[in-house]
Amino acid sequence: MWTEQDNQLTRDFTFTDFSEAFAFMTRVALIAEKMDHHPWWSNVYNKVTIKLATHDAGNTVTEKDRKLAAAIDKLSVGEAG
Repeated sequence: MWTEQDNQLTRDFTFTDFSEAFAFMTRVALIAEKMDHHPWWSNVYNKVTIKLATHDAGNTVTEKDRKLAAAIDKLSVGEAG
């Protein structure tokens, strides 16, 4: 579930292993590029943390972030915790 804190939408994802986490990040990257909205993220082994904020709007959460979060959620169904 996404949480809104410090002007960011944040969510942690946990996968079975590094390969699954990296594959997920690749799918997110393709969507983010298409939407021209790029997340801040980190990855350590099977864990991925994504933070979304719109820099052009003063680093606040906008509809653009909510749309990307929803697209990411569709990718993560059944894959992440």
